[in-house]
Amino acid sequence: MIHVENLVKTFGDVRAVDGVSFDVRAGEIFAFLGPNGAGKTTTIQMLTTLLRPTSGAIAIDGLDPAGRPLEARRRFGIVFQDPSLDQELTAYENMDLHGVLYHVPRKARAARTQSLLTLFELWDRKDTRVKTFSGGMKRRLEIARSFLHTPKILFLDEPTLGLDPQSRNQLWTHVRRLNDAEGVTVFLTTHYMDEAERVAHRIAVIDHGRIVAQGTPAELKQQTNTDALEAAFLALTGTSIRDESANAADQMRQVARMWRR
Repeated sequence: MIHVENLVKTFGDVRAVDGVSFDVRAGEIFAFLGPNGAGKTTTIQMLTTLLRPTSGAIAIDGLDPAGRPLEARRRFGIVFQDPSLDQELTAYENMDLHGVLYHVPRKARAARTQSLLTLFELWDRKDTRVKTFSGGMKRRLEIARSFLHTPKILFLDEPTLGLDPQSRNQLWTHVRRLNDAEGVTVFLTTHYMDEAERVAHRIAVIDHGRIVAQGTPAELKQQTNTDALEAAFLALTGTSIRDESANAADQMRQVARMWRR
């Protein structure tokens, strides 16, 4: 469902992504892990049509996202780190607007909205303005909305950042349920190693713009002779603290705003 081969992205003299290759199978939950500044965000931007690669190849359900961005976008849903809901609209209105933008027919839009809001335990709050929602409720609504146009792929960029353990657990339970029921391919990034180990079928670890290891959680622990995924991650990437540049963070926020427009 996702094919990446020798992907490179440079910014001046900086090689942010340096020859990355991986495949994500249909129906798989694939976690992309790496320290700050490792190249995760840049890679996601290229996969989701927000950046054009310097070189290399990407296929999203067989489509080149750089050459056919509109068609590629219809194939996936995405949840950014930064909130993207309209706070003044109700939960139902946020869902309905998304369906209109993706040309989902009215009857199908209404039925799928009810189904998804019920699944994510938000149907009883459908007529409530989003600005009154808790952080966990907003995240559940964003993910429900991303499923509305029945995408084949769901990109989740740090979707549980800042949520309490109960909200995190509930959110992943719903994502796994939809993955099982609809066969949606999920590509996620997270800093919570317990989430990656519990949720992902396979994991790729990126550092300094390169994939340094990939496999199941058990395979990564075996490769590094460790008994926990966090220990395996540290063995692969080191223990020094990484500071993601402000420019990179600002760039991601800017392209997210452009996407929402």
